[in-house]
Amino acid sequence: MDSTRLQHELVKYFHIPASDIQNCRTYGGHGEQMAVFASTTKVNGEPLTEFIGTTRLPLAEWEALKVRVIQGGKHIIDLRGRSSFQSPAYLSIEMIAAAMGGQPFRWPAGTYVSNGKFDHIMMAMETSITKDGISYKEVAGSPTEQEELEKSYEHLCKLRDEVIEMGIIPAIKDWHTLNPNIN
Repeated sequence: MDSTRLQHELVKYFHIPASDIQNCRTYGGHGEQMAVFASTTKVNGEPLTEFIGTTRLPLAEWEALKVRVIQGGKHIIDLRGRSSFQSPAYLSIEMIAAAMGGQPFRWPAGTYVSNGKFDHIMMAMETSITKDGISYKEVAGSPTEQEELEKSYEHLCKLRDEVIEMGIIPAIKDWHTLNPNIN
């Protein structure tokens, strides 16, 4: 959903159809700690990174656009007094269709990650959702984007650890007792 927000903000900024903006990506957590990746995005076939810091997309405009993406959910709650359900519902239908063998899901999705770099965490990653399940692949970006993703992971770990301390979920070492696929 956050990746679609990035696409929408770029559509508004450039005044072009969404179909002209490909591969918008946000990873990690939701909200203030998400990592917004410009390096994956193309606008009319050109890398977005070639626009940033030029007259086509001054750095200040890019930073403001990123803030709108990061705070999009908060903005909806401020306006409506509650969260929205339309966008998550639509994307959920796309996920279900992909899981049933339909068109591949084309956005990052929250998935359980435990790969040595990011361990025992649910976070948005580049995913493949098929009738055989969900898998993710490593995310590659600029050094700054990678740093933002690592900060997002650290934030998510703090939240996870707080939930464990509250006794809502078991300690990580016991997760395999709930799901034998978790090491």
